[in-house]
Amino acid sequence: MGRALITGGAGFLGSHLCELFLSRGHEVICMDNLITGNPANVSHLLGQPGFSFIRYDVTNYIHCEGPLDYVLHFASPASPIDYLEKPIQTLKVGSLGTHKTLGVAKDKKARYLIASTSEVYGDPLVHPQKEDYWGNVNPVGPRGVYDEAKRFAEAMTMAYHRFHGVDTRIVRIFNTYGPRMRVKDGRVVPAFISQALRNEPLTVFGDGSQTRSFCYVTDLIEGIYRLLMSDEVQPTNIGNPNEMTVLQFAQEIKRLTGTSAPIEFLPLPEDDPKIRRPDISKARALLSWEPKVPLAEGLQKTIDYFRTVVGR
Repeated sequence: MGRALITGGAGFLGSHLCELFLSRGHEVICMDNLITGNPANVSHLLGQPGFSFIRYDVTNYIHCEGPLDYVLHFASPASPIDYLEKPIQTLKVGSLGTHKTLGVAKDKKARYLIASTSEVYGDPLVHPQKEDYWGNVNPVGPRGVYDEAKRFAEAMTMAYHRFHGVDTRIVRIFNTYGPRMRVKDGRVVPAFISQALRNEPLTVFGDGSQTRSFCYVTDLIEGIYRLLMSDEVQPTNIGNPNEMTVLQFAQEIKRLTGTSAPIEFLPLPEDDPKIRRPDISKARALLSWEPKVPLAEGLQKTIDYFRTVVGR
């Protein structure tokens, strides 16, 4: 079935990808420097036939023994807390890390997939966001280190495709949730769930009218796999088009956890997107993909996971 290098493989999305690839008969090399990844996310895979883990910083030259059929670059800080605390690392893994992983794909004649993000659309002036929208990004704002790193990564990926003939894919990932998210991730799902389980106030930024669209991790990973196996070179949105306000989401978390904790309103962070919803017409048409897991079901699984880790 082929041999895959997955960078950021000990992270939230990367670890689920490693599982999916192994379940479908692939060999997997999981590479992570554990700046934001967690070895516990892949500890159950250690010792399984076809799985290996390498602790390594992909902004350095990458040497990989043997053939490779696929390179998936998922290494990156991916939450506001991470890229505000690690701005240089975020920029480096999006630029140098993308360059090094593309170099491996070129050398091994492997198919390459870059994990991009809905953040390339910035605070969008078009709604919902289609792949042909170029975005509204503040390059010098605090979030610019993540947004521009991913925009650069897309540009470099297309340059390697056009100039070197590397077989590339670009997935633009929208808000995703599920087990193995970090408790102190800073994103809305782990924040609300951990606060609810501790019976602490759920902190909503602004008035909570900003919208998000939440996709359960298994749906997202399936979409990514289908994109990798397709012939589509241009960027493709993968996410859930069911949109809700952050305040509605906080109320849903309260309902599912049964907490009596109040909702607390805090100032809106700089450049926080007001709206976020993918247009997935392309994924539906080209990949026969759309999300299947209802929000309440996915959130219950996520809450069950967080009950095992909150307070550790």
